[in-house]
Amino acid sequence: MATIPTLSFSEHHGKFTQYLISHPLPSTADLFEVADFCAAFASVLVETHDATERNALCGRLLNALMHMERLCTNDLPAHLIDSLSAEEIPVSTMPDCWQETDIPVSYAIALTQALLGNNLPEPAANALTGLLHDLVYLLADYVKEPYIPHH
Repeated sequence: MATIPTLSFSEHHGKFTQYLISHPLPSTADLFEVADFCAAFASVLVETHDATERNALCGRLLNALMHMERLCTNDLPAHLIDSLSAEEIPVSTMPDCWQETDIPVSYAIALTQALLGNNLPEPAANALTGLLHDLVYLLADYVKEPYIPHH
């Protein structure tokens, strides 16, 4: 019986981390794609313990969040509007006090900048990394929430 080689978690994690660090965010990426990139960076960041990789991931996440911030101020392209149109609006993943993207995106940018400063005690850096992860996932879900189009 043949054995099928598989990647261990650390091998898979390392290869995916290097892929994320080495591949630039496409200049043609739309809001949904940028949100997915942000979520991928945040997901890998929370599992990465190597300081060099963490800094690289933070830098990439910061770049993606700043791109998201710009995209959130632009009108959505038609293909995204069509995918968001709905007859009924589901309950939002975002708290009522953050119903505009500018506040949570600015919070995520600030958290990323704080982590990039490398001046935090390890327990604080770990807690803020977890908070950043959760906030980025909230944002990624929020920007994809359906809405009722105005006619």
